[in-house]
Amino acid sequence: MTMSETDLRAAIAREMPGVRADLERLVRIPGIAFEGFDHSQVERSAEAVAELLRGCGLEVRIVRHGGQPAVIGRKAAPGGAPTVLLYAHHDVQPVGDPALWSSDPFEPVERDGRLYGRGAADDKAGVMAHVAALRAWGDDLPVGVVVFVEGEEEYGSDSLNDIIAAHTDELRSDVIVIADSGNWDIGLPALTTSLRGLVNLFAEVKVLKSAVHSGMFGGPIPDALMVLSRLLTSLHDDAGEVAVDGLVGREGASVDYPEDRYRHEGGVLDGVELIGHGTITDRIWTKPSISILGVDAPRTLEAANALQPTAKAKISVRLAPGDDPKSAYAAVRAHLEKNVPWGAQVEVTLESDGSPCVIDATGPAYEAARAAFTSAWDGAKPVDMGVGGSIPFIATFQELFPKASILVTGVEDPYSGAHGPDESLHLGEFERACLAEALLLKNVAEALTT
Repeated sequence: MTMSETDLRAAIAREMPGVRADLERLVRIPGIAFEGFDHSQVERSAEAVAELLRGCGLEVRIVRHGGQPAVIGRKAAPGGAPTVLLYAHHDVQPVGDPALWSSDPFEPVERDGRLYGRGAADDKAGVMAHVAALRAWGDDLPVGVVVFVEGEEEYGSDSLNDIIAAHTDELRSDVIVIADSGNWDIGLPALTTSLRGLVNLFAEVKVLKSAVHSGMFGGPIPDALMVLSRLLTSLHDDAGEVAVDGLVGREGASVDYPEDRYRHEGGVLDGVELIGHGTITDRIWTKPSISILGVDAPRTLEAANALQPTAKAKISVRLAPGDDPKSAYAAVRAHLEKNVPWGAQVEVTLESDGSPCVIDATGPAYEAARAAFTSAWDGAKPVDMGVGGSIPFIATFQELFPKASILVTGVEDPYSGAHGPDESLHLGEFERACLAEALLLKNVAEALTT
């Protein structure tokens, strides 16, 4: 007999101390898949996740296809019951400048009801939400589960498609829960129903064979940093709207994001104007954006009095739902080649790309999820929201498993600071997310068991 909601609430409350302790152990592992980092730590992270899933009674193995290790855990469905795939990732972003953190990024610390540490929210809490739900159910799981925990999501998921292709039958499921997004606010849950795509590229300009004396040659020769600066400013018009022809965009986001809240949550300094037109949610969900992520140039303390021969920028383009990464890259490349000033040479190269997605969040699985969220958040109905960030592999899941209902959930809130210093997890919201997932498994079983 399936557990009642009261039973599940008691089970989650019972399991939370152990879940938190295991989350802290995961946070202490600096599993960064980026080049130049110690990838043995990613191996440690995968092994730790595998051990957690074995403790939940799953058959577990670690797999890889040319990249970092992923973990797949399985438990067969009872007769006639659906199978639910639970996704998260165990790798984390680099920490950046440790001086910007209030405490050691890999030593979890609680302050004012939040747990601070790299990966505490993104996405080791997603891993542990799955573990919490499985522990709450114990041997009485009403559905089959496949837990799929990736090891290089933050580095672009380069080998993910190969892993999915090689293990399609193992991953096949009726419902897919992707715990790598967030909620609308503290106390207000959400289902993510659209995400922007991504094109990351490099633009390198060249003007000289080598550096030359800035006094002897400065004036007639445009130095590379000057050329690159002008080229980058051409990507936006004077109002800050993206000025690249050929990128898709639209208006009509379903909810509003008050500007004062957006400025506060984004840490915008007083006096800094927002750019672009339309509602905030249109600008971050349904329209393209272009950001300059970094520039290769001499550090000011080390810069000689010389004209730089080359300069290089990394450019990130977020694509609105409905756009295509290949055509978007072609449009940005054509723009850069057309607008490079003074006859300078420009070389544009693609780093990575990913498709945007829109999810039709209707049907019994989505209603099961909404009911679970409403119960876990004590009557607060979830918002259907878009996300300005990207999870490109969702499009892969949509293509390979067209009949599966894809639920994009998460444990983050607007103050989590994922990818930045002092990343944190709201512990109260985390417990609600764990309860919601346990209830979701119950509701999906009741809705889809034949």
